[in-house]
Amino acid sequence: MRKLEMYFGPQHLGMVGNFSITLQVEGDRILEAEANPGYLHRGFEKLMEQRTWMQNFPLVCRINVVEPDHIELIYAMGVEKLAGIEVPERGKYIRSIYCELARVASHLFGLWAYANMLGFDTVANWAMYHRDLLLDLFEELTGARVYHIYIRPGGVRRDFPAGFEDKIVKTLHKIGSKVPDYNSTFFENKLFEKRAKGIGKISLQEAINMGAVGHAIKALGMKYDIRKIEPYAAYDQVDWNVPTRKDGDAFSRLLAIRDDMIESVHMIFKLIDKMPKKGDVYTKTPNPFKWRIPDGEAYVRCESSRGELGLYIVSDGGLNPYRVHFRTPSYSHGLTILEKALVGENIADVGNIMISFYVVAPEIDR
Repeated sequence: MRKLEMYFGPQHLGMVGNFSITLQVEGDRILEAEANPGYLHRGFEKLMEQRTWMQNFPLVCRINVVEPDHIELIYAMGVEKLAGIEVPERGKYIRSIYCELARVASHLFGLWAYANMLGFDTVANWAMYHRDLLLDLFEELTGARVYHIYIRPGGVRRDFPAGFEDKIVKTLHKIGSKVPDYNSTFFENKLFEKRAKGIGKISLQEAINMGAVGHAIKALGMKYDIRKIEPYAAYDQVDWNVPTRKDGDAFSRLLAIRDDMIESVHMIFKLIDKMPKKGDVYTKTPNPFKWRIPDGEAYVRCESSRGELGLYIVSDGGLNPYRVHFRTPSYSHGLTILEKALVGENIADVGNIMISFYVVAPEIDR
């Protein structure tokens, strides 16, 4: 056997966006891997320094096309911390429900990509259809299907329309009724088990050292979730669990994602039941074109569908942020951890492993 250099992606079905990986292989076994996130959206963080505090909301959504809502949330939280703005109680509940709907939609998109890549076309079609049902809800609430620009400093842009909570419940029941079919067709399928079990495995210590978060760390038995550790919005107002697995392979990561999605649905029902029936949904803020945020710096974080999402933000008292820097899960998952997890694996499992880490290229190239 001789060592060969092989370029994997970005055209491969298992790659995300314009991501590619340079592999050193011997036969079909991977000896080394070097990730290249490519150039997709360059300079988000610097662009934000040239725009007013409110003008940045349409921009931050583009950092993660699949799940823009948690990026909106973290930026609003940063502005609120600097400006000392409190969110009304009903606004907190709406934020939580909205973000959990976004989490379920993101997980369904991830399931579509993973099932499609392994050839489970029926499951992929189910997942994309069910995600579309959630996009219908977002469209009714915000007027947009993908980039919603719904969260704002002080709360949310508008209250739920009449009967919207009932529509959420009916939609989630419709999706939930399909869980047994998802299980029998995919999650309990021997073919999925053979393709995912023991593949792309990392140890708990490796995961901690390399900055793993979200389902990557939950798949190793660690109950690490910012919604529990550092509660925000209304997450401390209802009881819920942090689902975990133990083996740290692609199989465990996918099951952790499925369990997290189911837990989110139960959480939404509890939030709807406990949410104040009336009240303000946002705190009034100054004229957005003349709004100067007081001097200072802040670090805030939340739990996106991919794990801990952080934001460091600095104000010099001007109309624009002085400095903005995001801590995104895909950065550590798609670069250091993926390169480590690919070593010793088969070429056929590159896409399998990458999608199991839930990498989104724009989160890396900011």
